[in-house]
Amino acid sequence: MHSPPHPFRIPNFRAYWIARLAMTLAQNGMIIVIGWQAYAIARRTMDQSHAATQLGLIGLCQFLPLFLTTPVTGLIADRFDRRHIVRVTVFLQLLCAAALGAATFADAMTLGIVFTIAVLLGLARAFAGPAFGALAPNLVPREVLPTAIALSSISWQTGGIVGPAIGGYAYSIAPTAAYAVAAGLFATALVAVLRITPVPLPASEARAHPVRQILDGLSYVGQNKLVLGSITLDLFAVFLAGTSALLPIYAADVLHVGERGLSLLAAAPAAGAAITAVVFSIRPMRTNVGPKMLWSVIVYGTTTIVFALASHVTTRFAMPLSLAALAIAGAADMFSVYIRSSLVQLHTPDAMRGRVGAVSQLAISASNELGEAESGFLASALGPIGAVLVGGGGAIAVTILWTFLFPALRRARTFDPPASLTDDGKALALETKP
Repeated sequence: MHSPPHPFRIPNFRAYWIARLAMTLAQNGMIIVIGWQAYAIARRTMDQSHAATQLGLIGLCQFLPLFLTTPVTGLIADRFDRRHIVRVTVFLQLLCAAALGAATFADAMTLGIVFTIAVLLGLARAFAGPAFGALAPNLVPREVLPTAIALSSISWQTGGIVGPAIGGYAYSIAPTAAYAVAAGLFATALVAVLRITPVPLPASEARAHPVRQILDGLSYVGQNKLVLGSITLDLFAVFLAGTSALLPIYAADVLHVGERGLSLLAAAPAAGAAITAVVFSIRPMRTNVGPKMLWSVIVYGTTTIVFALASHVTTRFAMPLSLAALAIAGAADMFSVYIRSSLVQLHTPDAMRGRVGAVSQLAISASNELGEAESGFLASALGPIGAVLVGGGGAIAVTILWTFLFPALRRARTFDPPASLTDDGKALALETKP
């Protein structure tokens, strides 16, 4: 018997990894600049409270297209070549970067343009997420899928580290430079996904009605308590405790560190997450996965509270303490993401990964984009520090509640799926039948 190859020894996975890295670099570099520009534009005519509301609206603009298209995007990812879907969505994001760069160059950037591009980016991500996520298991043997997920997370988190730094520093040199770099990275991602050769398509359900297929995907998630608990825990914890939308406020008005400080604040969570992902890619987790996921979310909420209090506890060390808290929060979040992603992928048949991935992406987007809206609106009412304090405490409370609502989470000891689950698309799950 031969051991399965490392994911990086598989050409298709290498191309996939490069594409995801380049795309994530571009997304994070561009989004942080969009937030900074939008907040700066709003502050010309608004006070801090109303400007914070505009940041919340940006998150809402990205979430609504995904919310409205989720049933369709998952079905499309299960019925069509996932490579083609990814290619089209990367190209759309490339056009968005070019449009923002042109508006900035012409000194014509307005909140209306920002909101319009946010909608288009949300639409692109709505279709890209299920296709990109469902494509990875098609590229590697099942035995090395957790390692592939960790490596994929490294590309994602590396993009989160370097992307904001690239965007922030490029913007400090010339406002249009940030969007030019983003466009170049999207172009690199497009070339990489074009190099992925054909992969086996999921088992066909062509005779099933599309509405029936959509309902089957929703039913699968609803009845598989391990999958449902994993997805919804991430949804509510990050929705409440997310801080990314408020970083421009912290950089400008709380910590007073400016554009370059903003890039450091945005990179800190991803730095902690990337270190965690590297460890998992070398030494994959194998035991007590459920309890470890629950504890990691509690740590995430706790360090979010520390971040909120950093500027009040100390003045001299406010920035270092804030960066440390964000880095630990990012590491804890990566811990949770690694376990959740592995459980969801390995406990879902390939024929349904697009639809389940769409539901998972909706939860992730709700926790991120809709969470950004919630953070912005809450900051408008309570101030940025009060909003983060409430969010961190809420994440801890949700984790304790989920421990009892979804006992399958605390009982999950390994990533191994039940023996009844196969990848031929016929067996749906251990718990999908009464």
